Amino acid sequence: MIRIKSTTELEAMRVAGRITAIARKAAADAVRPGATTGEIDRIVRRTIEGFGAKPSFLGYGGFPGAACISVNDEVIHGIPSKKRVLKEGDIVKIDVGAFYHGFHGDCACTVPCGEISDEARRLIEVTRQSFYEGIRFAREGKRVSDISHAVQAYCEKHGFSIVRDYVGHGVGAELHESPEVPNFGRPGHGIRLQKGMTLAIEPMVNAGAYAVKVHSDGWTVKTRDGKLSAHYENSVAITDGEPEILTNIDGEVL
Repeated sequence: MIRIKSTTELEAMRVAGRITAIARKAAADAVRPGATTGEIDRIVRRTIEGFGAKPSFLGYGGFPGAACISVNDEVIHGIPSKKRVLKEGDIVKIDVGAFYHGFHGDCACTVPCGEISDEARRLIEVTRQSFYEGIRFAREGKRVSDISHAVQAYCEKHGFSIVRDYVGHGVGAELHESPEVPNFGRPGHGIRLQKGMTLAIEPMVNAGAYAVKVHSDGWTVKTRDGKLSAHYENSVAITDGEPEILTNIDGEVL
């Protein structure tokens, strides 16, 4: 069942989204050579709990961190660790969720650690822009696959591939709600978008092939070919006009 949010519920989601975005920025600002993913995770948890909110991911399905922090060929769901030390040239995916007054915010970004390769920078930029290409179609009356197709077309035009095993989703009172929001597919298919729907739209883009595998830790998803991957996400509300990005800081989006 797709949950249509009321005006009051959307206002609550804006607050949850702002907290989530602040935590994402705090984590992104902490990425540097020598930092550990465990340190960054503690920053995320401290930031979220400082607002009286709860980290959405902590304990979710048994996940041990407040954030998913994935490095280089890791796509998503990386487990933070005090033993994982970041180095110059890494690209770091930070996925954050915050639960506040009954609603979740969910957002992610990919951050360079010091100086990175030209290919890595282009992958990050294309992944982020593909989100914006997608939300051009996040409008009342369009279909979910219109978003999906726009993301895929943009990334493939730039020589990258879209992960198919993991997709975006509805977000609200539950961290994962209906409908699924793939980052690939033909336009004109799937659920028709309605005002009050809230979606976590999250391109996951690989420099090589789209195939992925789950690491032996049971969580971390990696590219099969060992090539780089990037991830970008925001929670978005469908309105009667332009889509609204809920995971922002006073109108600014990372």
